[in-house]
Amino acid sequence: MREQQAKRSPKDIYLIVGLGNPGFEYENSRHNLGFKAVDILCEKLGLHLTDQRFQALSTSANYHGKKLILTCPQTFMNRSGLAVKYLVEYYKPEIGNMMVVHDDIDLDAGRIKIVRGGGAGGHHGVESLIYYLGTKGFDRARIGIGRPRYDEPIEDFVLNPVYEDQQRTIGHVLHLVVEAIESFILEGVETAMNNFNSLTMREKE
Repeated sequence: MREQQAKRSPKDIYLIVGLGNPGFEYENSRHNLGFKAVDILCEKLGLHLTDQRFQALSTSANYHGKKLILTCPQTFMNRSGLAVKYLVEYYKPEIGNMMVVHDDIDLDAGRIKIVRGGGAGGHHGVESLIYYLGTKGFDRARIGIGRPRYDEPIEDFVLNPVYEDQQRTIGHVLHLVVEAIESFILEGVETAMNNFNSLTMREKE
């Protein structure tokens, strides 16, 4: 098995990164939706984030003939790129085979957007990845959280849980994100964009 993995082409290695902050106090925050999406994918595949190397929690598995690495950096959001840099140096995936999952205030709650490369959009975790990796070329799964309703400072807004009337919607969205990640791995980013970017999950009245 080790020999087979050593010979695997970088084209067959996929790295999925969920962004968030470690610690119980942040577990249900908007900023930790990337963590939650990775947790759901792990549960779906029967995996556990038990590898504690590289300042991250990670796991790897064979997935439809591809090597899949799932990870949640434990460096806190602003230094997420450091852990991801270590992972990229170790596993050596192509940058086009990497997807970063994170919250996004510029998308309404209930929306996801699969994006190929681009800037950070003010997200400090993505800024850290761009800095440490020296590239903007990785793909993203952006999870909409919307803007504050009650004039909360953005820093407080992202570190608090979603509004109560949005919780079911966000729960559905997270499962949609998992489907989009699987589509990205098996069919490519263009197909994932076409299939998922136009969808909106809304709480039924």
